[in-house]
Amino acid sequence: MRSAACWLLVSAVVVASGFQSLSGEEKKAAAAKPASAFMNLPTLPTCAKVAVQNGDPSKGGSVILAKAATGCNIPWHWHTATEQLMVVSGSGKVEMKDGSPVMAHSGSYVNLPGSHVHQFTCMMACTFFIASDAAFDIHYVDAAGKEISTEDALKSKAKTMKHQMKKDTKDMKDMKM
Repeated sequence: MRSAACWLLVSAVVVASGFQSLSGEEKKAAAAKPASAFMNLPTLPTCAKVAVQNGDPSKGGSVILAKAATGCNIPWHWHTATEQLMVVSGSGKVEMKDGSPVMAHSGSYVNLPGSHVHQFTCMMACTFFIASDAAFDIHYVDAAGKEISTEDALKSKAKTMKHQMKKDTKDMKDMKM
């Protein structure tokens, strides 16, 4: 009986010291990353800027903080990776090919599956996070869904942006929010 009580006491001490060791390891805290500088990317319209927050978008999963001016449009495109969009401020219209437009406001979350054609228009100066589960790429497409060059996509979009913004503003008034 005494032997069992001794083993119980020894076990309790070992377990307690293990918890103390674990709690010491858990005191480590994540340090906030210093603010990254925003930059333009040649694959995006100049009205949009990005700052990498985590990971390396050219190699794998990452988190990017983006901001765009009112009226900025990232034309029809798709990504290999799934893209998760979380709006911090402002509002934007997300359109999936063959789907209904969705208005995204501060606090909104939108999941954009890989290889699905979509476009994004910033309706009011917006800031948003983009979390990607693989290397970040962008493939622009024309109205028929055929892949086109970045230059062609951005050049044609610059010509129609003012006209489209007027149409989007009217559509936004008609949308459910």
